Amino acid sequence: MEPSAGAAASLYRQLSQHPALSGACVGPDLTTQYGGKYCSLYTAWSQRDLARAESVKFCRQFLLFHDGSSVAFAGPAGACSELKDELLSREAPSGALKAVLRKARARDDEKQFLEVWDQNRKVKSIDLTALDKHGGVYDDEPFGCLAWSHSETHLLYVAEKKRPKGESFFQSKAAEELGGPQKQEAPAKGEQFVYREGWGETLGGRSTPVLCVLDVEGSSVSVLEGVPEHVSPGQAFWAPEDTGVVFVGWWHEPFRLGLRHCTNRRSALFYVDLAGGKCELLSDDTQATWSPRLSPDRCRVAYLQNSALGPHQQCSRLCVYDWYTGRTRTVLEAVPRAAAGAFPGIYCSALPGLCWAADSRRLLLDTVQRSQQDLFVVDTQTGAVTSLTADAPQGSWSLLTIDRDILVASFSTPSCPPKLNVALLPGAGREAQVRWICLQDAAPVPGIAWAVRTLRPPPAQDHAQYGGLDFDAILLRPSEAGADRKAPLVVMPHGGPHSVFVASWMLYPAVLCCMGFAVLLVNYRGSLGFGQDSVASLLGNVGTQDVQDVQLCVERVLQEEPLDPSRVALLGGSHGGFLACHLIGQFPDTYRVCVVRNPVVNIAAMVTTTDIPDWCLTELGLPYAPEALPDPEQWAEMLRRSPIRYVDRVRVPVLLLLGEDDQRVPPKQGLEYYRALKARGVPTRLLWYPGNGHALAGVEAEADGFVNIALWLLEHLRC
Repeated sequence: MEPSAGAAASLYRQLSQHPALSGACVGPDLTTQYGGKYCSLYTAWSQRDLARAESVKFCRQFLLFHDGSSVAFAGPAGACSELKDELLSREAPSGALKAVLRKARARDDEKQFLEVWDQNRKVKSIDLTALDKHGGVYDDEPFGCLAWSHSETHLLYVAEKKRPKGESFFQSKAAEELGGPQKQEAPAKGEQFVYREGWGETLGGRSTPVLCVLDVEGSSVSVLEGVPEHVSPGQAFWAPEDTGVVFVGWWHEPFRLGLRHCTNRRSALFYVDLAGGKCELLSDDTQATWSPRLSPDRCRVAYLQNSALGPHQQCSRLCVYDWYTGRTRTVLEAVPRAAAGAFPGIYCSALPGLCWAADSRRLLLDTVQRSQQDLFVVDTQTGAVTSLTADAPQGSWSLLTIDRDILVASFSTPSCPPKLNVALLPGAGREAQVRWICLQDAAPVPGIAWAVRTLRPPPAQDHAQYGGLDFDAILLRPSEAGADRKAPLVVMPHGGPHSVFVASWMLYPAVLCCMGFAVLLVNYRGSLGFGQDSVASLLGNVGTQDVQDVQLCVERVLQEEPLDPSRVALLGGSHGGFLACHLIGQFPDTYRVCVVRNPVVNIAAMVTTTDIPDWCLTELGLPYAPEALPDPEQWAEMLRRSPIRYVDRVRVPVLLLLGEDDQRVPPKQGLEYYRALKARGVPTRLLWYPGNGHALAGVEAEADGFVNIALWLLEHLRC
């Protein structure tokens, strides 16, 4: 391997062109002149455009001919078309109309328009910014939604609450500036610099959401009354018969905690009546509730539920609320242990927007089971669960939608980019007979071999309360490596820590493998998909159990695979960076070089600056209460568990990548580590990315970061 920036950039450019599936919509059934049925399938894709330094979205249409029980023929219909400036879109229930939320720039201002399209023309374009009924419309999770009423006469969405403009105590606008045809509200003095709490990482501009309704015919917008003041509403939809609105409300008192990737925030399901504005609680208000989905017969609402606080990601419960009896049943409980071949439990951030079968009894979802992701159908009356992908090749599936029992899903592996698949859901009891048809194939990337390994910690490292747990790792290897030269190994523990690597397409590992590196993705104990006991076992043991699991995995792989033990690197972000910094301090002789993205370095310093202060205590096995400050012993424990404790033992070169706008692990964490290493003479380099948060998800930052990572590894592993 030659340390060439051009070669690394060229390979990255090539593999980054593989698009990802982001959504799908099934059009209404039509009948041919010969009596056959067909429908259109609209698929949304996203792809990195390195020249424009942005992620572009495009649509591709397919035609599906079916007889109600199987797909007779399917194929593409026309070329791809880019979806420009589209923030949200939603088909009406009949399929005759489509709503689109679009952004547009006028002079120096960015505006938002809500458009209504019929089958071949735009019939409405409403300038929401000019109406000035609210602030910006939410187009992202977890709050955002765009929902048609069942009568298709109104649209429901979530926006930031309108606030009066602030004004200095010493300056005011001339009276005539406030006049005109529509008198503006007088600015509020002393409100210029009032702090507005945001909802944390990537949601800093989201503070006080409100439910808004657009009257399509009259082009007027109203803000719904009746939402309790102590909750922030989102994920809303129309109640049966359009009598009111159902929504999830998140508690924001005494202050807002980070919500992105945190399915443990106290929240509940509410119903607000449109006639009287009365608000009713529909679910337990002591839990974390999200992702409500109304059944096609409008009789049931399915939703996911976790325990409030605790780990940010957990094994979730599936609940169903009966609209007409007012009763709630827990269909699936959290699974303590994932037995071989049995349903592992639900581990997902959201249910698909459409997830009910046409019978309004069965529900479909994708979830992690160990180190892959599969599709399941759940009988909500009996609780029976059946895999739809049990006989499929090893890899990972994602459900995009199900509509009138037409299933649309994507499938990928670490060596193969996403493929588009469709099927018709068989009748109850015959789900395992489902037949998948590939609509958009993708060729495997040559030169990548991969396998999943299972490891069990030695007795000395077994958990006293949760004994017998094992864990997985996914190993990617260059399939054409020469026998005379062993490949170097890049070890990648995931972040979270309650997250997981699944056997799916991942850009960084794929490019590294094509460059000649073996890549080890470690799902240490505490990862999702292995049962709730595995999640719980890590609480109070971060910095020890997870570190030991990664080290055990590295040592075992080096013993059993043709890899070079003298050329081992670490690459991790967030909690993965926390583990990487621990490992180069606790096991300095194993590793030659390290790369970390926004790493947790000093938990004691992070607790007062992060959007998730509860994480700093919960992961240490300590209780969290918003009103309580850590006592001296807890401060000491935070420091004891932090990798900064081992900085004096670090000898390997370290590259840090930091996002300037990171609210989750503020960049001062990485700066503290950078200065500590520099003071000790350790070769260190820091990359600072303005406009990027915790994930460094900007296309430019992601691409620049990869090439710098590759060059750092090549240089210090002497490849």
